[in-house]
Amino acid sequence: MTLLVAAVIVHDKNSNRVLLLQRGPNAKFAQGKWDLPVGKSDLGEPITATAVRELYEETGVTVRPEDLRVAHIIHSAWGVEAPNGFLTVVFVAHEWSGEPENREPRKHAQVRWVDADAVPEAFVDTTATALRQYLAGGPGVSLDGWE
Repeated sequence: MTLLVAAVIVHDKNSNRVLLLQRGPNAKFAQGKWDLPVGKSDLGEPITATAVRELYEETGVTVRPEDLRVAHIIHSAWGVEAPNGFLTVVFVAHEWSGEPENREPRKHAQVRWVDADAVPEAFVDTTATALRQYLAGGPGVSLDGWE
């Protein structure tokens, strides 16, 4: 079974910043690397609800499902908790409410706005590709781990 995952690019177009989190030393993978707010869909949960829930749980920032737009799709052949692969729907939101905070300090070292032209190099590969391609107006689908 393929795991369904949602990620959210919160993009402040006025200041050209994106909201990122840095994975902490206790993260299940990619310790110390930067990432988008991202998480697994719960059983019976629409993917837009997953995106809204995970963004809020991790950063305290709220978006409305109707303000989400699909920015990218990542189809990975395997993953830490998904031996049969996962499909990540990467949304973008240009409207939000709340001030970002690290609501999961056990998992994340920090949550903060980062200049979109200065995204850190130490970034989870799959979401880095999605973010770069979104910012460049590039292709909306990427594959990871497929022959």
